Amino acid sequence: MSAKITWYGHAALSLETGGYRLLVDPFLSDNPSAAASPEKIMADYILVSHGHGDHVGDAVEIARRLGIMVISNNEIAGWFKKKNVDAHGQHIGGGYRHPFGYLKLTMAVHGSCLPDGSDGGNPAGFLLSTNQGEKIYIAGDTGLFGDMRLIGEEGIDLAVLPIGDNYTMGPDDALRAVKLLTPRHAIPIHYNTWDLIAQDPHAWAKRVSAETQTIVHVLKPGESFEL
Repeated sequence: MSAKITWYGHAALSLETGGYRLLVDPFLSDNPSAAASPEKIMADYILVSHGHGDHVGDAVEIARRLGIMVISNNEIAGWFKKKNVDAHGQHIGGGYRHPFGYLKLTMAVHGSCLPDGSDGGNPAGFLLSTNQGEKIYIAGDTGLFGDMRLIGEEGIDLAVLPIGDNYTMGPDDALRAVKLLTPRHAIPIHYNTWDLIAQDPHAWAKRVSAETQTIVHVLKPGESFEL
């Protein structure tokens, strides 16, 4: 196993796998907890789960600086193309074999309007089957939904789940999500950026440990976990 996840705060992540670095939802310059800057961060691809500003973030600036592709739903991909950014559009349930692995978009229960008011299509999560054989599920901003059980049937090595409540699942529903997904490992995100989504990730980790076989890794912004 060789995948490495680094959390930059809020929902911003990098995923390194097979020599590629994927940057997910790069909300950095306006992120009070960010552990990286858009001017210095490096990536080979950018994944954007939905259109909200705290997920699109600095993707345009970073993609232009590095000359890299953005992967998202078709509406958001079209929006990036209008900004002269290379983009690949997919839709929920559709997968594509990229150089870094097979990436499928999953449903997410949320909104997706883009920062300028454009249609952001449907929000999504990401299910990545890496070239090295790992299965990584990044849920994106979502509420709990029963079909997480179907995603879990894939055999998930790592699930990255929001726990902040108010805009996404809170700790109770995120625990239920773990029970549906049955991942080997989990990382909580999308909490403590602002008071409105303040949570205790260590308390959540203890609940998961007591009620499931999943191992939770609570990261500080800038810290990494390696499968």
